[in-house]
Amino acid sequence: DQPGLDRSHGCAVMFAHSECAYAKINLALHVRSRRDDGYHELESLVAFLDSGDTLSIDNAEEDSLTVDGDFAELVGNADDNLVLRALRWARENNNGSMPPYAIKLSKHLPVAAGLGGGSADAAALLRILSRQGQFFSLYDTDQFDHLATLGADVPACVISRPLIMRGIGEQIEEVADESLANISAVLVNPGVPVPTGPVFKAWDGVDRGALPGGSALDIAIIGRNDLQSPAIALCPIIGDVLAMLDNSSPVVARMSGSGATCFALYDDPEKAGAVADAIGDKQPGWWVQAGSLLR
Repeated sequence: DQPGLDRSHGCAVMFAHSECAYAKINLALHVRSRRDDGYHELESLVAFLDSGDTLSIDNAEEDSLTVDGDFAELVGNADDNLVLRALRWARENNNGSMPPYAIKLSKHLPVAAGLGGGSADAAALLRILSRQGQFFSLYDTDQFDHLATLGADVPACVISRPLIMRGIGEQIEEVADESLANISAVLVNPGVPVPTGPVFKAWDGVDRGALPGGSALDIAIIGRNDLQSPAIALCPIIGDVLAMLDNSSPVVARMSGSGATCFALYDDPEKAGAVADAIGDKQPGWWVQAGSLLR
């Protein structure tokens, strides 16, 4: 184990200058329509795993970003990285002066994986700045329209608790019930990045209806992911991942976001851990992570 790593949460222990960028899971994702601006109107039940990337900042003479971790080499050009874009955005919208920062990102989540990794990283940075008093209106819901200009998942990732998001991600409604409180999850990615754009483009345009009613767990079980079929058509190995998870008798198994990561939910953490170990042993080249859903 790496020094300073809290295995109960899967991220480095949080301090004033560091934060976990929690993996986002779309437990249900209903695509309602395509807008004139090219974006899609969505309804999604979102939860977060208790692990993800780790981000830390220190005062510096100029802004910089260094990346390490399992997926560091897959992170894009530093100037275009969503973390640095979020820093520039925060500086432009901050009421006072903001010093330069040296940012370190430990990239443990796969890239282009349907887990909101870049948005989660940006949100982690914004939470640190907010905690330090550098950014005061971060949790103001009126700010979410503006936050969504960074990325559709950024408002949800700022909250990092079970919620329903609508629109392109700027309309946030936190989940009040506790039906996900004791649920564990296994995430599996077969190591194939799936860009979001082609998957949305392959969606057939059919509105299959709104999220169902009921508890969050009910919505997860009854709901669907409208991008799952087009993603499998583009990346058939996603179907293999889902078949393996379905064979483990989960509460529900589905693809997250636009793929290729799939999830399965369990009401027994020991079973979740055993399933993750079994899949990891059978497919050592796949990324597999087990954990609990954040409350």
